Amino acid sequence: MKPFVTFIFAFLAVAGLVSAQAPSPDATTSVTIGGKVLSIKYSAPSVRKRQIFGPGGLISHDPNYPVWRAGANSATSFHTDADLTIGTLQVPKGDYTIYALVADPNNWQLIINKETGQWGLTYDASQDLGRTKMTMSKPAAPIEVYKMTLTATVPKSAKLQLEWEQHIASVAIMVKQSGTGR
Repeated sequence: MKPFVTFIFAFLAVAGLVSAQAPSPDATTSVTIGGKVLSIKYSAPSVRKRQIFGPGGLISHDPNYPVWRAGANSATSFHTDADLTIGTLQVPKGDYTIYALVADPNNWQLIINKETGQWGLTYDASQDLGRTKMTMSKPAAPIEVYKMTLTATVPKSAKLQLEWEQHIASVAIMVKQSGTGR
């Protein structure tokens, strides 16, 4: 029994070290608004003294540039239990992939794509549900680790925010009222 317990502790210690050292660890954000759950699963890369956006930046070397996978590794997944309006885009309840158009690092567009389950660098524009402009701002200090947040703002409303390097991009989300179309 003692060798088995020792093995389990050793295994958990190694697993903890591996996940702590992952260059772009898995992350999630979720919010419940109007009784409906919205959730995002993504990988959170770090700046690590690199230029990320703009000409010559890390993102500019991706094969789909200027479309960015809004994270690292697998594509960023988005689930909604409700019909939504995200910015100016009508989004039916369901599962999607999130990308961002970052051709101009100071004017991003959020892309909601209908294809799901793909690797992050796989992008098919013909599967876009649509795009919407994001509101841009600058952080007080550089943001080392990429972060996405979904936060409730008022009843039936939320905000999606993407933060990394010298950029903060956000967009309003509204849950549509059942049967009203709004």
